Amino acid sequence: MQVTFLTYISTSHGCFICDWFLCPTVPFDPIIWQLQLCTMFYFIISCVSFILLSKSFTHKPQCPWKEEMKLLLSSSFLVSWIKETRLNATSLLHVPVLFMPFKKMGLSSKVENVEEEEDISLLDLPDLALECILDRLLPSGLCSMAAVCTSLRDRCRSDHFWDKHMKHKWGRLIDDAAYREWQRHVSSRKRLIFLDQSKKKGFFESTGLQGVWTFPWFRSKLESSSRSRSSLPVDSIMAWYLSLESGKIWFPAQVYNRENGNVGFMLSCYDALLRYDSQTDTFQARYSPHGRRTQEENIEWDRLRAPPVDTPPHDLHVSDCLNELKPGDHIEIQWRRKKEFPHGWWYAVISHLEQCDRNENHCCCHHSDMVILEFNQYTPGSRWRRMVINRKEHQEEGNGVDGFYGGIRKLNKEEIARWKRLWPTQILE
Repeated sequence: MQVTFLTYISTSHGCFICDWFLCPTVPFDPIIWQLQLCTMFYFIISCVSFILLSKSFTHKPQCPWKEEMKLLLSSSFLVSWIKETRLNATSLLHVPVLFMPFKKMGLSSKVENVEEEEDISLLDLPDLALECILDRLLPSGLCSMAAVCTSLRDRCRSDHFWDKHMKHKWGRLIDDAAYREWQRHVSSRKRLIFLDQSKKKGFFESTGLQGVWTFPWFRSKLESSSRSRSSLPVDSIMAWYLSLESGKIWFPAQVYNRENGNVGFMLSCYDALLRYDSQTDTFQARYSPHGRRTQEENIEWDRLRAPPVDTPPHDLHVSDCLNELKPGDHIEIQWRRKKEFPHGWWYAVISHLEQCDRNENHCCCHHSDMVILEFNQYTPGSRWRRMVINRKEHQEEGNGVDGFYGGIRKLNKEEIARWKRLWPTQILE
């Protein structure tokens, strides 16, 4: 058998044209035909590789690793295709020889022809590296990165990043009650968005253009325009964080020493709605409408806390520590002047009974039904200094003159230290 290959190769502007003519002089043989195909594909692979390399000389090169990957992928695809035809392509194509020129040509291109390389984009980094970079950004940095492009916008708005910032700055003040308040705010926002879309739909129906609204393209345009004005999901942690920072929402918390400087509220803690002022790094508080003042400004961080128990301010807290109270324990007790007023939490210490000699070896106060609460911020002899309760029968008790004493909670070391930092400089009358 004799096979004649007539090949015409012409070069014009870096392009190659190859015309193959297989002219068998003997009857058709399948094995010979497969060998011819392998040889032809080997030539095609060489041409494709050379074309890609020649473009690297005439155009501004990409990063070397990108150029090499393009060549490897294109060549690997052709090799895998030939292998799928079940030909013995390994011995004919000499795959190692095929890949060696790519590295050499890439390196020589880098040395001889590349004068200036393009910077690697942030999006070219592996996902893990990009996640580590974004995880180290401050909230302001995440907001800036979110404005760069769609891909970074979606990443930078992820709850994964903002949950950390939320806990770091707001974790001491935000609790379940604040979260419920946020959910009500989110529901209100969603209703407004829904009503806005309903008004647009109603406008077309009222003007006789209701058929226009049924067009999917037109409706999607209107909906996308609404989302573009507020593309940040209203229920995301980022939206919650930014709403807190901008002072757009009020959230429930408690304020130490209400009406700062007023002796009538010294060493107390009252529920309030708070709003943050980023300009002064302070808060504005709105208290219950009962009482002399309903608002207070310029409240600093160290005078705030999240409610320690999930008891509404007008409800009586269920005391679960009465049986274990003993002299020296630090507590908070609910107190309000009138029944219609909300409770505040007041700091006190469990003291000894009058008949006790205060000797620890002989003290039996913890066995008595009577418990002495002592408010040491007041002078001895003041009517606010001491209060006696019955640990077995204690409910809200008091009168219109001395006020009403409610539930009791025992304090831990951290809470005790915080109350002591707020101790007044002089004893109160």
